[in-house]
Amino acid sequence: MRGVVVRRAREDDLAAIAGIEEATFSEAWSPETFASLLGRDEVVVVVAVEGGVVIGYGVAVIGEGEAELANLAVSSARRGRGAGEALLSRVLDHLRESGVGRVYLAVRSSNTRAAELYRRFGFREIGRHGSYYAEPREDALVLAVELES
Repeated sequence: MRGVVVRRAREDDLAAIAGIEEATFSEAWSPETFASLLGRDEVVVVVAVEGGVVIGYGVAVIGEGEAELANLAVSSARRGRGAGEALLSRVLDHLRESGVGRVYLAVRSSNTRAAELYRRFGFREIGRHGSYYAEPREDALVLAVELES
């Protein structure tokens, strides 16, 4: 995506991240949660920036050889233009470089647009969590991908 830069998130990005989070998710993480993740070795927080404005972010948590893509969102005005792909690509690159072999995520079963993005990157459905989301109540698809070293 031309004009979009994906980089590690900084403290001055937190307000924009929290704004996108609040506008995107019914069960939004707090700004304090995002602040607590910055600078931790086992957490990857990246932002997509276009024209100096944060338009999306991604969060992954690394465990022993595995990771969870915990959160990925793009501003509604910028969706469908490649920012999500750029974010996901950078997160997966970072995880691969960190020695992660498998990445998991959960996505609302109705969020076909996001599920399709993940599938384009090789994620496959490995299960479901019944009533995983509370607001509104909905199942989650559990997806995973094996990363090549």
